[in-house]
Amino acid sequence: MTLKHDLMNKYLLQSKMKSTGTAYLCWFFLGCHYAYLGKWGIQILYWITLGGVGIWMLIDLFRMGSIVNKHNALIAQQIEDIDKKEKDEAHERNMAIAKSNQK
Repeated sequence: MTLKHDLMNKYLLQSKMKSTGTAYLCWFFLGCHYAYLGKWGIQILYWITLGGVGIWMLIDLFRMGSIVNKHNALIAQQIEDIDKKEKDEAHERNMAIAKSNQK
């Protein structure tokens, strides 16, 4: 992949980071917090069972922060991998330039 492509992926990933506050609002008003996180299969199951007849809904009230943090941690890891790749490529370019200057 090119540097431009990696940079675009990084910005795309950053835009997918989610807010705990928004997740709580989705949970409270529509019960669509899993959809907000992109987990449509779980979201449909949540709706079909009416929030686990209220039990699942109550559990999610206390787990919301960790659910969103887990989602964001996966994205942060992907961004970190892209950053590491960019740094490694920059280091290789600098080493190649240094070698060519020595000759």
